Amino acid sequence: MRLDASALAMQRVRRFTRFRIQPALYRESRAVEVAAWAVGGEPVTFAYAVKQTFEPMSLGARWGRPWDTVWFDVRGEVPADWAPEETELVVDLGFTGDQPGFQAEATAYRPDGSIVKAIEPFNAWVPLPQPGPFRLLLEAAANPLVQVPYEYEPTSLGDLATSGDEPFYRLLKLEVARRDLVVWELLQDIVTLDGLVDVLPRDGARRAEIVHALERMVDLMDPDDVSASAALGRSALAGVLATTAPASALTVSAVGHAHIDCAWLWPTRETVRKVARTFANVLDLIDRDADFVFAASSAQQYAWLQQSQPVLFERVRAAVAAGRIRPVGGMWVESDTNMPGGEALARQFVMGKQYFLHEFGVETDEVWLPDSFGYSAALPQIARAAGARYFLTQKPSWNETNKMPFSTFHWEGIDGSRVFTHFPPAETYNSDLGALDLARTERTFSEKGAAREVLGLFGWGDGGGGPTREMLAQAARKRDLDGSPKVRLSDPHSFFTAAEAELSDPPVWIGEMYLELHRGTLVSQQKTKRGNRHSEALLRQAELWSSTATILRGAPYPAAELKEAWQTVLLQQFHDILPGTSIAWVHQDAEAAYARVEASLTALISAAIAELTAERESGDGGTPLAANAGPYAQNGVEAMGIGPVSLRTPVMPRALGGTFVLEDPTLRVVIDAAGTLVSVRDLTVGREMLPEATAGAVLQVLRDTPREWDAWDINEEDQRSGRELRDPVSVRIDGDAVAVRHEFGASSIDLRFRIADGRLDLAFDIDWRESQKLLKLAFPIDVRADHATSEIQFGHLHRPLHRNTSWDAARFETVAHRWIHVGEPSWGVAIANDVVYGHDMRTLTAPSGRPMVMARLSLLRAPNYPDPSADRGAHSFTVSLRPGGIAEAVEDGYRQSLVPLPTHGTPVAPLLVVSNPAVVIEAVKLAEDDSGDLVVRLYEAHGNRSSATLETSIDWHAVEPTDLLERVVSSNAIRSSAPRRLELQLRPFELLTLRFRAPRASP
Repeated sequence: MRLDASALAMQRVRRFTRFRIQPALYRESRAVEVAAWAVGGEPVTFAYAVKQTFEPMSLGARWGRPWDTVWFDVRGEVPADWAPEETELVVDLGFTGDQPGFQAEATAYRPDGSIVKAIEPFNAWVPLPQPGPFRLLLEAAANPLVQVPYEYEPTSLGDLATSGDEPFYRLLKLEVARRDLVVWELLQDIVTLDGLVDVLPRDGARRAEIVHALERMVDLMDPDDVSASAALGRSALAGVLATTAPASALTVSAVGHAHIDCAWLWPTRETVRKVARTFANVLDLIDRDADFVFAASSAQQYAWLQQSQPVLFERVRAAVAAGRIRPVGGMWVESDTNMPGGEALARQFVMGKQYFLHEFGVETDEVWLPDSFGYSAALPQIARAAGARYFLTQKPSWNETNKMPFSTFHWEGIDGSRVFTHFPPAETYNSDLGALDLARTERTFSEKGAAREVLGLFGWGDGGGGPTREMLAQAARKRDLDGSPKVRLSDPHSFFTAAEAELSDPPVWIGEMYLELHRGTLVSQQKTKRGNRHSEALLRQAELWSSTATILRGAPYPAAELKEAWQTVLLQQFHDILPGTSIAWVHQDAEAAYARVEASLTALISAAIAELTAERESGDGGTPLAANAGPYAQNGVEAMGIGPVSLRTPVMPRALGGTFVLEDPTLRVVIDAAGTLVSVRDLTVGREMLPEATAGAVLQVLRDTPREWDAWDINEEDQRSGRELRDPVSVRIDGDAVAVRHEFGASSIDLRFRIADGRLDLAFDIDWRESQKLLKLAFPIDVRADHATSEIQFGHLHRPLHRNTSWDAARFETVAHRWIHVGEPSWGVAIANDVVYGHDMRTLTAPSGRPMVMARLSLLRAPNYPDPSADRGAHSFTVSLRPGGIAEAVEDGYRQSLVPLPTHGTPVAPLLVVSNPAVVIEAVKLAEDDSGDLVVRLYEAHGNRSSATLETSIDWHAVEPTDLLERVVSSNAIRSSAPRRLELQLRPFELLTLRFRAPRASP
């Protein structure tokens, strides 16, 4: 291939840089003495490690079995004539490839136990003290490289039990080195200009000018004495580096950042150390650059640092006070927003903001979720209720099909709340401020012409590490450089304030921000998802009954235990844990965490109910009762009350002409010999749910072989291949159920059909042994509808059933919480579940030729990467089917999650009663400030303007509306109040928090 003159020139420049300038970065070096001690298990403290016996180790030796830690004792001497700013310990732990944060890392400690800095693939140096002898201890983590680009193959490395015992790394370099500062600066000049050559127009004058300067640099330098000629090389480049940008150039507010996944291809215990390493790097840069500001989210990560490295944490606290480190986001972790329940998302902000306020006196005003897999339409309201005004992400830039039309805009949620939103147009949260990222920023910023302010997040992320001195050098050179956007070191709040001020009438995006990718995260690792749904229900019950016991019986309120349980559950909602995209170790930890939460909360619930129902006079054991924590009456028990159960006569199935029939006064169900529904008839209106010649409750086993990102993705084309399970081992009557058993491969499915309270319940027990298969449950529904409705946090969302546009077609797997609904204006069908999140609904053609709706629930997957054992094993699901409207769907959803608990003793009237089923009480708890005030969170669930009377069974001094942090705010929702009675009017999906002030004793 013939190259033009500029290409030939750059070939020469790049070769000279690689083989002459880069090797001259260090002028000289000195050997060090190295000794090592392998932990052979979980990480230990510095105080423990320093007391161990270290054995001599030579360069080239292997170290570190997967997930182990090796401590290196490094001793050497800094020559007397070396300046401190030149002197470094240079380390190569055996780094592989270009994936910082995904392999070996280390923390450098002084002999007194204080942390100096971290060591990572692209940040592999440690500053050394004044000339003379020195000693450092390096805590080196042998984290295996689980992710290999584009090779998402099953690996045993993600499970400690199968990761192996052979050393994973080879120690390649440990030496004292003298950095040539002029050569280093020359390299940064070259990187800046070489990057521009790649992005500027090939026939442009500016590019030609830069190529000429770089070629002139090579001409002036002595290849045999780079150090002596480096200043000449810099002089050749000074002119093109001094040419300023035009006034129309974008301004990039460059914010130091290190998105650290709380768990992903490493367990949370390793994230604790990643956080410490990253903050150590940041503090070192803060000392070197007066303008550098670092933004870090996730209160959980600060809390880990506070517990594991208290001295380093105090340095962080001082940097926060000085404005150099900015806590952002206000959430406990950067959570998934598709699957956590409404109250859980609210508590992400409550826990996160409270921590930042308590520890730093800082209240964040932005939501910071750069990497979550789509964004719920309920989030704007929750964010505003937490005091946030701004929202940041870049994840929608990953969309496979459609490009989001805006970069800076208002995002409007289901209740009409808005947050000012920005997508950094570099389309990454791991920028190096290189020319490619900045050129992409200029190219993709949608509001250019109307606005010039954009945000750029720079620093190694995912696995942590953060910004580097090389990135700051890029920022300095691009502060005002022709051919590049202007770069200024800044902070998130300053950016959002400036961006909001210059864009007075931003465009508006309404509804969810659906990610057209990673749809499989709604299904993967079902046990983790079950743990989340079950824990959310337990937390509601524990807070309700504990609050009631405290108020009515004076029992101590278990605030500490509840807080610990919440923080555990919120951590598991991190966007690589709950979505099921982490290694086996992470999900094993999650299941163990959920088991601890269940044990703790079950004990709290039992104790509170026992206190409430204890017989005060007789000792006969009391009346059989049930405790109903749900917001709707169940089995004769009032909502949020404890009372006698109304016994129902079970609906018994009967055999009829080769089929099985279940029937009560409202519903008639027929099941055929294939174990599928052939008729579901609403007897109240005389209408059949199933289209003619179709079958319902059909189990489909589909191919599931994603093009990449195994645990993350579901590809629509895979769903063209698979089979339906219509050849059961048995279909029989078993008590009040029709029992169906399927066996295929090494898997089995047991399904029981029952009718209860006017709905059809399907209870599944599945032993799943498939690989790369997707199990769906399909219901054809005979309705004419153009949209389906799905429950999300504090409300629901309508989505089109057609595929009229590319946006509709791309939304082929969607999230719903406890229910979905399809219907016509006067009749419809509600499908509820106890632990399903993934659904797909579309209009198809029935055998009659008429349109019908196909609603499918995605029950299980079996991805092979990053956890080759994902989803294999035993699972249970309950799904219910009921003719009805949105109101019935809402009620059935809560009944699936909140089954009344059997108990005995004295009945207990509910603390609160709501007159309108559209107004749902979501949480009842005592105030976070230990005042004894009762906090009640409720919302409008039907999507209408709804009025309701809220009655209490006890007296209160005052009732005030509050934000999520329980601070008084203004609200029009309270129309009037009287003793023990409030009149409320809520807008569609409005979220309302009420604080009932306890009566105060007279002084």
